[in-house]
Amino acid sequence: MYTPERLDKVAPNNVVILRALHLGDLLNAVPAFRALRWSLPNAHITLVSLPWATDFVKRFNAYLDDFIAFPGFPGLPEQLPNIHDFPFFLLKLQRSNFDLAIQMHGSGGIANSLIHLCGAKRNAGFYTPGTYCPDKNYFMTYPAHEPEVWRHLRLMEFLGIPLHGEELEFPLFEEDRTAVQHIKGDFNLKDKYVCIHPGARASNRRWPPNKFADVADGLAALGYQIVLTGSQEEANITESVASLMETRAINLTGKTVLGTLAALISQASLLVCNDTGVSHIASAVKTPSVILFIASNPKRWAPQNKELHYVVHDAMTATPLEVLVQAVRHLERVRDYVC
Repeated sequence: MYTPERLDKVAPNNVVILRALHLGDLLNAVPAFRALRWSLPNAHITLVSLPWATDFVKRFNAYLDDFIAFPGFPGLPEQLPNIHDFPFFLLKLQRSNFDLAIQMHGSGGIANSLIHLCGAKRNAGFYTPGTYCPDKNYFMTYPAHEPEVWRHLRLMEFLGIPLHGEELEFPLFEEDRTAVQHIKGDFNLKDKYVCIHPGARASNRRWPPNKFADVADGLAALGYQIVLTGSQEEANITESVASLMETRAINLTGKTVLGTLAALISQASLLVCNDTGVSHIASAVKTPSVILFIASNPKRWAPQNKELHYVVHDAMTATPLEVLVQAVRHLERVRDYVC
């Protein structure tokens, strides 16, 4: 197999990465971002992503220097394309004179055509045999059998970039911790609490609210305060869980920005959630979790640390009692693991 010239020897000064996806997708790419920064400490690295990710770049400014909002494109499902803005987006990319453009958006196809339009001196990334490949010397076959985090680490290896661990990260700022202290004061939240996150972007990845309510009541009976989390768009889901519970929960739906949510999870005894972005936050801040997998593939999306994170496979067939028992056992195992 052809091995491309090591990128740390080529030393591109101006790099752009295309990964216009959601929170969990970006968090799983952080180990690759970290490896790239270690090998290219003086490079200016720009992330092209969905508009929400401007705050992500600010938080991960140790690895990412700049941000360009992606206006969408026909055939890519993450957002409705703004065709009016697309020519200006391309013009901005081309005027940036990137030395290297890396396609980390997915397996190829439309994304590879887009990365080629950036006008960079060199393109790299993934491709699927039979689809468009801008440069076979710098594009590797998409490793679909790997966990998500390792798909991007394999690309770094292919490009000659030494790895610096597979662990996720989520930097917490002082204002994040201060916001949690305010929440504790406002809601009389003690240190022994469990976060329950019943929402998920895709409806087919959501465990039913009544089952979440039963698990939450079981944990409350063991002395844990229950904190319900979610975005404002998920308010109907968390309100349903709260109304079905016999005990009173602290419902923080829509009351936390991303950093506050991460800090809140970092101090929790446990997170119980669907396979969604917060599961990767728990992995990044090293909070134990129980993750309910329904439609997605645990081999791809489950956290790598099996000691801290417990996966419920085929969760729709699991009863609340079964999940509660596993959650309690997991908390006991984690205490032994930490000790």
